[in-house]
Formats: sequence, structure tokens, C-alpha cells
Amino acid sequence: MAISIITKEDLQQFKIELLEGIEFLLKGKTTEQKLWLRSSEVKKLLNISSGTLQNLRINGTLSYSKIGGSLYYNYKDIQKLLTDVKH
Repeated sequence: MAISIITKEDLQQFKIELLEGIEFLLKGKTTEQKLWLRSSEVKKLLNISSGTLQNLRINGTLSYSKIGGSLYYNYKDIQKLLTDVKH
């Protein structure tokens, strides 16, 4: 049975590698985006009011799907809207 000695520097290096690994995992989680967003999420994302969101629906600028009593918006449609506004 071999005996290994762990130094303070070894622990410090392990800490750095562990924190980098955790940071990498957290960054991966934040890049995942839901495919469908509710009205409240769209308003928060675009920083708009309920009335503005309603106008976007009425004039056909932003498509939506209604399931039960809830409205859902495709995230790709929102991205397209934002890129079209920039150009």
C-alpha cells in the first residue's frame, strides 16, 4: 500500500480545478433556453408592457399559441423579431 502525501499546494490546485469545473457546469446551464415562453417571461425578456405584447400579437408581429387559458411564444420567433428590429 503506497502512502501519498498531500501538500497545501495540492489542495490549492484541487480547489482551483474544482471551482473551474463548477463554473463550467453553471455556464452550460444558463445557455439552455426554453423553447416556449409564457407571456410574463416574454414581457420580462423584452422589457415591455402587457399592452405592447398584445399589440405585437394583434398586428401579427409575434406569433403565439394558446393552450387552455395560457399564451405561449416560441423563443426562436422572439429572436427573429429582435434581429429584424436591429436591421
